Amino acid sequence: MNAPFNTAQNLTKSDLPAEFESLSPPPLLLHSLEKYNLMRQAIFADLAPSSVIEWLLAIDVVELSWEIQRYRVLRHKLLDHYREKAIEQTLRRIDLAELPPEMEDAAHDYIRRNARIWRVDPTAAREMDGHLATYRYDSNAINTQVYLQARDVFLAFEDPAK
Repeated sequence: MNAPFNTAQNLTKSDLPAEFESLSPPPLLLHSLEKYNLMRQAIFADLAPSSVIEWLLAIDVVELSWEIQRYRVLRHKLLDHYREKAIEQTLRRIDLAELPPEMEDAAHDYIRRNARIWRVDPTAAREMDGHLATYRYDSNAINTQVYLQARDVFLAFEDPAK
């Protein structure tokens, strides 16, 4: 059952018996049907279900595995978004101190741009991290801000009744 998986083997769309196809429709908001089908086939091949109950459990494993992967991607994107916001807020605290009010609008735009660049340019990110470090803002301080900002979103995932 837990045999090594050979990624080179040709996997078909599904070995799911036709009578179970209606129990396993492709998930909504599918980003990649090919990736889903490969994962589905790999799980079916590994579990090798033979009875009705085993097929139902295998279908559940596939669907839950796919949802877990989608949640991981969503969580990563949310943390990236909130990390950019935390960098922006921290840069505002540092760079807007003692700045004349008439220059604040231009400074806000510049800071927002720097926060976006920090997200995509590793060299700029290192420079900004050094700038933040001179004011004693390290990755732990930024991560604390990220999780504080994102906590309500993550709580909504954990307790949808709220």
